Amino acid sequence: MEVYEKLLNCLESVRSKVNFSPKVAIVLGSGLGDFADRIQQVASVDYHEIEGFPVSTVPGHRGRFIFGYVESVPVVAMQGRVHYYEGYDIQDVVLPIRLMGLLGARILLLTNAAGGVNFEFSAGDFMLITDQISNFVPSPLIGPNLDQLGERFPDMSAIYDRQLCQIWRQVAKELEIPLREGVYIQLTGPNFESPAEVRMCRVLGADAVGMSTACEAIAARHMGMRVCGISCISNLGCGMTDRPLTHVEVNETADRVAPLFQKLLICGLKAIWNSV
Repeated sequence: MEVYEKLLNCLESVRSKVNFSPKVAIVLGSGLGDFADRIQQVASVDYHEIEGFPVSTVPGHRGRFIFGYVESVPVVAMQGRVHYYEGYDIQDVVLPIRLMGLLGARILLLTNAAGGVNFEFSAGDFMLITDQISNFVPSPLIGPNLDQLGERFPDMSAIYDRQLCQIWRQVAKELEIPLREGVYIQLTGPNFESPAEVRMCRVLGADAVGMSTACEAIAARHMGMRVCGISCISNLGCGMTDRPLTHVEVNETADRVAPLFQKLLICGLKAIWNSV
């Protein structure tokens, strides 16, 4: 099935179940699934209810869209994302992002749990993503261009919207929540990086490394969405400490700081909504 036809089929499937027009799309990363409870829900749709939609297989990722309001902000939230390492084609990985854009969302907030490769970072820090490196996964724009979504050669000089970044800085300052800033690099996973790969990421200019997000941001910018992103630094990269890395540690850290992360998200989304 052609990529755009598949996207339209998913769009028709969701619209047959939900009559709601979101303005902000949110991807809830590891540890943030409970943020869905802070949404005044209008409706929810499990991924498996959408014909042809990729289904998340990662433990802790619920796998559904939540439609509703954060304060007065009309949102659609992904409670669980799809990753390239699950074996899906990159077009399927970004299909949910494109779908949320076609449903009406013009702003995308990406969140994730990431490994810190900057020695100044600590587990539990939050990092505002100011730029990214995506060369280690296929671009979602490879293949015939989806002219209905965007142009063949989209500009990526400001993937993460500068105005939105400034709003997050101001909100974090007002809440007295320390907010790091840096470059996010996406590798394929699902294995954690080797010590040498962590050093490579640092040499390339990355501050945090993960297995998602960058390809999603590209797809969103291609179709004209404004993008912002925040990482929860769940651990320091392999070789930066004496401890081996585990997914349990990632989830434990994300769960520990989740209440503070949720507070930041709620206030940030409200500030963004008031600015548009």
